[in-house]
Amino acid sequence: MATSTQSGGFSLLRHQAWEDGASMILGLLVVLSPWLSDAAISTTMMTVTGFVGFLIVAMAGLEMVSLRRWEEIIETLCGVWLIASPFVFGYGGALMYWHIAIGALVAMLALFELWQDWDRKLEA
Repeated sequence: MATSTQSGGFSLLRHQAWEDGASMILGLLVVLSPWLSDAAISTTMMTVTGFVGFLIVAMAGLEMVSLRRWEEIIETLCGVWLIASPFVFGYGGALMYWHIAIGALVAMLALFELWQDWDRKLEA
C-alpha cells in the first residue's frame, strides 16, 4: 500500500509494501508453479498461468508506485481465477493444490488491502 501527499509539486509516497511484496512473490510462484509441481499441462494452460502470474506481479508493482483500488480488484479476480482454473481446464494433482492455495492467498491479500484502504480517498 502506498499513500501519497503533495509537497512542492512532487508526490511523496508512504509505502506499506509488505502486502505488495508478498503479492509479487505469489505472482512469481504462479509463473513457476508448472515447473515446481512437475505437472504435464498444455501450452494453453502454461500461457494462461504465465499471464495470470505476470498480471499479479504487475498489479502489485503498480500498487507500490500509485495506489488505486482497481489494481487490488484485478488481483482479487486473478486469485479467484486461479482457484477456478483447475476446474475450468480439468487438471489435478499437485498443480491443482498449488493454484487453489496461491489463488486463495492472492485473493485474501488483495481483499485485505481493499479493507485497509476503505476510508482513504482513492480513485476507483
